Amino acid sequence: MKNIYTSIDIGSDTIKVVTCELYHNKLNLLAASSVKSKGIKKGLITDVREATNAVQKALDEIEAMLGIPIERVVASVPSYFASYYKVADQISLPPAEEGEENVISGDEVVEVLQKAVLANLKKGQEMVTVMPLDFNVDGRTVKDPKGLSGSTLATRGIMVTTPSKNIYSVVGLLENMGIEVVDISTSSIGDVYTFKNKKIDESTGAIINIGAETTTVSIYKKGIVVASNILQIGGKNIDNDIAYMYKLSLQNAKKVKEQFALAHKAHANPNELFEIENESGETIKINQYEVSEIVMSRLEEILTLAKKEINILNSQSVDYIIITGGTTNILHFRYIMDEIFHGKATIGNIKLVGIRNNKYSSAVGNIVYFIGKLKLKDKNYSMVSNRDAMDLSSSKKNSINISNDTMLGKIFGYFFSE
Repeated sequence: MKNIYTSIDIGSDTIKVVTCELYHNKLNLLAASSVKSKGIKKGLITDVREATNAVQKALDEIEAMLGIPIERVVASVPSYFASYYKVADQISLPPAEEGEENVISGDEVVEVLQKAVLANLKKGQEMVTVMPLDFNVDGRTVKDPKGLSGSTLATRGIMVTTPSKNIYSVVGLLENMGIEVVDISTSSIGDVYTFKNKKIDESTGAIINIGAETTTVSIYKKGIVVASNILQIGGKNIDNDIAYMYKLSLQNAKKVKEQFALAHKAHANPNELFEIENESGETIKINQYEVSEIVMSRLEEILTLAKKEINILNSQSVDYIIITGGTTNILHFRYIMDEIFHGKATIGNIKLVGIRNNKYSSAVGNIVYFIGKLKLKDKNYSMVSNRDAMDLSSSKKNSINISNDTMLGKIFGYFFSE
């Protein structure tokens, strides 16, 4: 069976859909789509009809690339007012038959995690996921207990919850379109699973995702998100600044930002000009140095606010800071980043051939997250039928490695019963 997965990230500026195949423990891109969002503001659905049409357009593009229908997805849900709780519980394992060992399977892993969640879930909140820190089998602490024998199984983990409306708005919209949501996640979870490495798994750090209308700041300990907050500022603020200064439409302002302006004025050429039509229909010439000053000023504000938020969310120093989101694609972004963070931050790098734009980081990572959950539960699953999968081929180079060593025991997700 081919293991094929689709993830959707419904953002304020764009809707991103990614379909990948897991082949020999490597994740390979099959298709990716990004279309303009409508009916969505600051990550929340404000107009169901417009949002439905935009999501359908993104899915249509993916289906045209693949030649098969998309019927199941992992969906990213808004993390407004997300809460992170430490949970712990244990279960007694049934005695083994005479002459046999009581070997722990994925079913017992699900049972102990479910018990930990149900004992701690609060009214008005819905669980997004529970991420196990470790397991304990008769006093032995392990990352993955499957295959071990014992009489008791305990776990400690971080449960992520959000208000119910955050989940139901996204899940309801997709299921009304006939799309089955098999799992949910958040951008904070997706981002870390895109960039996971040994350093992230062993240390404390932060990821800043600069979106169109908001910036999400998340804190991670040993690769698990423990705190996050959403700042009400993002890439569209830059568009608004350019539009105001030059009397441009927002569409043309965004074009100037993406095609001409630099993130740091020090590298801008004062003699280089960009011709574009303003709202009065006149063709004007924009100076690269001047427009880069505007971009730099707003980026400086966004990054400074994010830096302060890291200190608010985490009292200790962090070992790494990764910055992602579509805004990091502005030319020379690393120079303003280094100026604010003094060389302690890096721009995220998606290691998946065919996707180099950081706006896809959450969508890609949510697939990695879902695969990790399946491995923890010892389940084999694909989001497409065998018939649909037969015509899809795999690219086996430059892919994300999903080895058992890096993924087993990392995460458990939304639906206990699948």
